Amino acid sequence: MALGFFYILILVMTLGVPIVFALVFAPMVGIFLEDKLVFLSMMPQRIFSGINQFPLLAIPMFILAGEIMNHGGITIRLVAFAKTLVGHLRGGLAQVNVLSSMLFAGLSGSAVADTSALGSILIPAMEKDGYTRRFSAAITAASSVIGPVIPPSIIMVVYAYIMGVSVAGLFAAGFIPGILMGGGLMLVTSWLAKTRNYPRTERRASASEVKTAFTSAFFPLMTPVIILGGILSGIFTPTEAAAAAVAYSLVLSIFVTRTLPLARIPDMLYRAGIASSSILLVIGAATVFGWVTSLSGAPSAVSGLLLGISDNPLVVLLCVNILLLFVGMFFDAGPAILILGPLLGPTVIGLGVDPLHFAIVMCVNLTIGLATPPMGLVLFVASTLTRISIVEIAKDMWPFLLVHLVVILLITYIPALTMTLPRLLGLGG
Repeated sequence: MALGFFYILILVMTLGVPIVFALVFAPMVGIFLEDKLVFLSMMPQRIFSGINQFPLLAIPMFILAGEIMNHGGITIRLVAFAKTLVGHLRGGLAQVNVLSSMLFAGLSGSAVADTSALGSILIPAMEKDGYTRRFSAAITAASSVIGPVIPPSIIMVVYAYIMGVSVAGLFAAGFIPGILMGGGLMLVTSWLAKTRNYPRTERRASASEVKTAFTSAFFPLMTPVIILGGILSGIFTPTEAAAAAVAYSLVLSIFVTRTLPLARIPDMLYRAGIASSSILLVIGAATVFGWVTSLSGAPSAVSGLLLGISDNPLVVLLCVNILLLFVGMFFDAGPAILILGPLLGPTVIGLGVDPLHFAIVMCVNLTIGLATPPMGLVLFVASTLTRISIVEIAKDMWPFLLVHLVVILLITYIPALTMTLPRLLGLGG
């Protein structure tokens, strides 16, 4: 009954049970069925030990830093800078949307934060400029998934903790996939803009306007430099770098840009606390789930299933990617990583795939699920912002999803795209 826990998990989730409760309930039922009640008394301790880990402090810190940057008016500065660079192109505001997501990714590490922050600014502006509301929502959702790929990234912190890979190495591996995703989206947007005759700005920004916008956005753009620079130089651990990002964003928003009223800080702390507690509860529940399924021999069963298809790592990676794409349609990236990482990772790594390479493939794949119908989380956010259905948004999503699929294949079968930078920095395998 090695995979019995997963059948129970899928059943209770189909019935609408929240993921955090399903992850605890499934092992409990499995323990009862196996008549190993002695393990029940150990479950609360496992949940607590799964949360009580220093590296996980980076999660609330990155969330809080994103809240500060967003409410401190930083988003507007990034959009203004992006507009001076690409706003003059055909479909300029759509291009600004993509480039802004790439810039914002270095601040928040969250696709949902990206969608809500940039979408609330750019979707109304795009609609006013002549774009359809459906296309505006689609490009916003498609570009927002770059947020967890370009560092810092909350899901990468989660994966690194669960699977024991280097956070810094995973951050470094995310740069090229993020740039590929953004560049691909901009190329497709350019093609759509020409075929659909989307508007363009008549005048290109002057050098002085670009300089002014860059000066305004300079300090926010230094946030990922401080985070990664501190980690790679050995000044910070990843967790300490997250705390430094909070301190930097506070100083920047309160004393430099002076755009964050002190009265808003309690609300930001509350919002960050709620978001962090949700993630950490899922991590604690997933720790128990992983522990019990390991005791049951589930990893060996999954390995047998995969190796029964083929022992060629290229074929296994293709099968894993298909599985992850399917799972990403229904699961949020975080829980999917917590559940599937310990099951799939050992098998793929055992075939000779570098742990860091598989880590970035899995993170990118499941991140794309955030924008994949029917359950993509950023699609729900975009639907709320635009008041149109996910089905309607999905009609304009397919060209952008195709770009994401191509990126997955590229980083899967050309490891140098993701592994070169970590190896140059002494972080790769």
